[in-house]
Amino acid sequence: MQIRRATTSDFLTIQALAHQIWPTAYAEILSQEQLQYMLDLFYTPDALSLQQSNGQQFYLLEVEGTTIGFAALEFDAKPRQAKLHKLYLQTALQNRGYGKFFMEFCMQQAKEAGQLQFILNVNRFNKAIQFYRKIGFEITDTVDIAIGNGYFMEDYIMEINL
Repeated sequence: MQIRRATTSDFLTIQALAHQIWPTAYAEILSQEQLQYMLDLFYTPDALSLQQSNGQQFYLLEVEGTTIGFAALEFDAKPRQAKLHKLYLQTALQNRGYGKFFMEFCMQQAKEAGQLQFILNVNRFNKAIQFYRKIGFEITDTVDIAIGNGYFMEDYIMEINL
């Protein structure tokens, strides 16, 4: 396994992975219309570039030369608080330790950047909540975030001290 920092030339790979992963990850949570709207909103190369210019750092997880996942982190989202914006793995490769490895890498990056806390938003109906709880995250708040077109992200905010 190898993790590397993504560049703008990797944005098409991230977009392709999102289009591959999201329909399965959110099949029972989002309508097809909302799923497509959110992919178009968050995962075009231009949208990813804007996220990067707003402070997100993208990382790719590779196994034997194949990219199987991506993550996006932001340091000092609030003072000394890192935020995980994205962590996705190919569905067929979940439950094999890759997610834990990737998450530990992200948390280590946050520690090295002097962050004291790590936060994330997760859809309230997402099975990943159990994954984050196993790592030690706790639910600290519930939010509904309007994203346009009448859609909302219905999330929990989860936190862990580093």
